[in-house]
Amino acid sequence: MKRFNFPTDGDIAENLRTTFGYSGDLVDIYTGTTGALVDKWHHYLPLYDRYFSAWRGKPLRFLEIGVSKGGSLAMWRKWFGPDAVIFGIDINKKCARYNGINGQVRIGSQADPEFLKAVVEEMGGVDVVLDDGSHRMEHVRASLDCLFPLLSIGGTYMIEDLHTAYFPGYGGGVDAPQNFFRVLGELTDDMHHWYHSKRRQHKYLSRWVTGIHVHDSVVVLDKNPVPRPTRSRVGEG
Repeated sequence: MKRFNFPTDGDIAENLRTTFGYSGDLVDIYTGTTGALVDKWHHYLPLYDRYFSAWRGKPLRFLEIGVSKGGSLAMWRKWFGPDAVIFGIDINKKCARYNGINGQVRIGSQADPEFLKAVVEEMGGVDVVLDDGSHRMEHVRASLDCLFPLLSIGGTYMIEDLHTAYFPGYGGGVDAPQNFFRVLGELTDDMHHWYHSKRRQHKYLSRWVTGIHVHDSVVVLDKNPVPRPTRSRVGEG
């Protein structure tokens, strides 16, 4: 596994604004953190804004896999506001200390479907899932297979830190079949099953994934019913 160095100096907010072209209010919320630790790659913040901002001011039900030091839940609470239902899950029992502060915290494995279903039931459903958990390939798949069917119509499913798909220590590797980006290739073929005879490998997902967005280390899946493609001609010619 490669190791990445963190900068020891410099203005974080300025880096976000100049290098990554992002000046939304998440900049001030993130850089203004004084309590619990939150650790983010800078290019994630504009992606959060791009894919999650439509949920602000709405009765959002947000589930984050991975609580860590609790700082991320604090960030989401400030950004989404007091009316959002925010839950975090973690396998580390020490994370229970953050329960009830900026959201509800439940202890269990992201690879345990019964645990995940119980959490979503307690939430009253889920609109947005952010997988910032173990980053292991088998866990990423287990969470997706369980939670995507439970996601509301129009919901958003984001998986981050997917550079681990290339790390053997996380069950990945450049050419490893378990590499999650290989799965996305299969799902891309499934989305286009109208145009080829290959058997669909992810039948449920292909019926509900209307968009696959791939960024550096981040994948976002849009959930909506997938209609049969329709073509028409209008005008003269």
